[in-house]
Amino acid sequence: MFDSIRNHSKILMGLLFLLVIPSFVLFGVDSYSRFEDKGAVVARVDGQKISQADWDAAHQREVERIRASMPNLDAKLLDSAEARYATLERLVNDRLISVAAEKQLLVTSDQRLARYLQQDPSIAGLRGPDGKLDMERYRQLAASQGMTPEMLESQVRRDLSNQQVIGALQGSVLASQTQTDAALQAYLQRREVQIQRWMPADFASKVQVTDAELEKFYQAQSERFRSTETADVEYLVLDAASLQKSITLAEQDLKTYYEQNLQRLAGQEQRRASHILINAAKDAPAAERQKARAKADELLAEVRKNPKSFADLARKNSQDPGSSTKGGDLDFFARGAMVKSFEDAVFALEKGAISDVVESEFGFHIIQLTDIKAAKAPSFEAMRPQLEADLRKQQAQRQFAELAETFSNSVYEQAESLKPIADRLKLTVQQAQGLSRTPAAGAQGILTNTKLLQALFAEDSVTKRRNTAAVEVAPNTLVSARIVNYRPAALRPYAEVKDDARSQFVQDKSAQLAKAEGMARLAEWKDQAAQAQVGAALVVSREQSAGLPQALMDAVLRTDPARLPTLVGVDLGQQGYALVRVNKIVPRDTPTAQQQAQSRQQFTQLWAQAEAQAYLTHLKSQFKAEMLIEKPSAKIETSAKKP
Repeated sequence: MFDSIRNHSKILMGLLFLLVIPSFVLFGVDSYSRFEDKGAVVARVDGQKISQADWDAAHQREVERIRASMPNLDAKLLDSAEARYATLERLVNDRLISVAAEKQLLVTSDQRLARYLQQDPSIAGLRGPDGKLDMERYRQLAASQGMTPEMLESQVRRDLSNQQVIGALQGSVLASQTQTDAALQAYLQRREVQIQRWMPADFASKVQVTDAELEKFYQAQSERFRSTETADVEYLVLDAASLQKSITLAEQDLKTYYEQNLQRLAGQEQRRASHILINAAKDAPAAERQKARAKADELLAEVRKNPKSFADLARKNSQDPGSSTKGGDLDFFARGAMVKSFEDAVFALEKGAISDVVESEFGFHIIQLTDIKAAKAPSFEAMRPQLEADLRKQQAQRQFAELAETFSNSVYEQAESLKPIADRLKLTVQQAQGLSRTPAAGAQGILTNTKLLQALFAEDSVTKRRNTAAVEVAPNTLVSARIVNYRPAALRPYAEVKDDARSQFVQDKSAQLAKAEGMARLAEWKDQAAQAQVGAALVVSREQSAGLPQALMDAVLRTDPARLPTLVGVDLGQQGYALVRVNKIVPRDTPTAQQQAQSRQQFTQLWAQAEAQAYLTHLKSQFKAEMLIEKPSAKIETSAKKP
C-alpha cells in the first residue's frame, strides 16, 4: 500500500489540493483551528473575549481558595449556578479594571514594585537574620502559585497598576459625622416589641395519627426517606512523594551533585556596612534635594578628615531610624538585599573604605565598608542529608513526569481495570467503602477531592464501571478511581422508617396547629393592637436581636413606623408562629467619641465600596462589557406576613 502511495504521490497531492483549497474558500482558515478554541464566549470586555475555559479556570481557582480556608464547606454550594455566576462577575470586573489601567496609562515603577515586595509579609519572612533574601525559598513561593519569580513580579506589577484605578477613588471618600449619624440611625434603629410565640412542641399531644395517614405521609414525602447514594471504590495513586521512598542514590551521584552545586551551597559573599542617610524623596522639589545633597557633602568632608568619627556622625545626623542608633551599622548582607545603587557602591569598596555620596530613591548616603565575609562551602559529609533529600526529590519529580503520561493514558485505554497499570508501574490498588458525592464534614484525604468525586460519580463511571481519567488532586499527585459496587439513592422501606415518619408527621402537624392558633389570635386582635395579650416588652435592633429568629427580626424592622403600634404575624415554619406587637421606636444611646470615630470609619469604607461599584458600572458602559450568560434567578421565600 505504501509503495502505491509513493508511486502515485503527485496524483494524491492533486486530489488533496482540489479537496482542501475549496474548503478554505468556503469555510475559511479559522474553521481549521477550532481545536484551539477555548470554548463558547461567555462575556466580552472592550472587544476582548472571556471564554468558557477562562471562566472554568477562574472558578476552579476560586473554589480551591475557598476550600483551603473553609475545608468543611459543602462543595455543592461552591458549584452552584449562583456561585459560578459570581465568579464570572468578578472576572469581568478584573478585566474592566485592567483595561482602565491600560487606557489611563497607569504604570508601576520599579521603585514602587521594590518597596512593595520589601514590605510584603510573605516575602519579608523569606529573609534571614542577615537581611538576605533566600532566593530558593522565593522561587518556591512563586512556584506554589504556578509562576516563576519573574512572572510573580509581573503579576504584582499589574495588580499595583490596577489598584490605582479604584484606589484613588476609594481614598477620596470622606463621610461627615452628620452623614454617618443619619445613615446609622436608620440602619441601627431600635424598636420596642412584645412577642407571643406558639411552639410546635406545645401542640404535639393534640396530634393523632392513624396508620393510613402515616403511610400516605410517607408516600407524599418520599424524598425525606431516601437513602444516601454511596459506592465502594478502588483507586490508584501516582505521586512523587511515594516515588522518593523507592529511589536508591549512588555515592558518585551525590558527589557529582555536591560539586555541581558547590557555589550555591556555599552561598554568597556578604558584606557589612554602615551608612549615614540624608532623606530626600525622588519627587521632592529640586531645591530640597539640593539642600540634602549639600548636607551630605558636608558630612562626607567631616568623615574624610576623621574616619573614626563615622559612628558618632551617624548617630547625630543619619535620618535612617533603623540604623542611626547603632552608629549606622546595617550588619551583614548579600547582593539582592539592598537597592541597586547602594549595593553597587558597597560591593565596589575595599574593607574600611568610605564611599563618595551615593544617591538612591531614599536620599543621599555616605557608606563605610566595615567587614567582608567570604562565601564558605560546607563539607560533603555535613551536607549529605540535604544532598540526599534534594537529589531524591529531584529524581522522584523526574520519574513522576516520565510516568504521568503513561499513567494517564493507561487508565483511559484500559478503562475496565486498574490492575494492569498497577502491575506495570508497581503501584498498589487501594480500596474504600461507602464513598458519597459529598464528603463528610471534616473529612480529609485524596478521596475528598471535588474533581475526583465528580469524575467518579459521573454517569459513565457509575453505569459502565470505567476508570476515571487521571485527576491531579495535589501537586505531583495523580489519582484514578473506579466504582466496584454502587448503591443508588433509594426510597427506604416503610417498615424501616416508620418511627422516623411518625416523628416527622407529628412535627409537621404540630407546626400547622401552632400556626393556626397564632393566626386566629391575630385575626381576633388585629383591630385592637393595644389589647393583644403579648409578652414583656424588649428592645431589639440589627445589633441586638435578643436571639430572635431572622424571619421575625425582618418582620419587625419592615413595619411602617407611621402605623405604630401595630401587630405583625410571622410564620416560623418548624419553629412555630409568632405574634409581635411593635410599640415604638427607641432612640439610640448617645455613642462615645471612640464609637463615633469607629462608626464613621466603617461608614466611610461602605461608602467607598459603593463608589467603587458605581465606577465599575460606568466602566462597563464605557468599555462595552457584555455578560452573555443569563444571571440565575434567586429563590425568594416569604416567611413573615403582615396582618
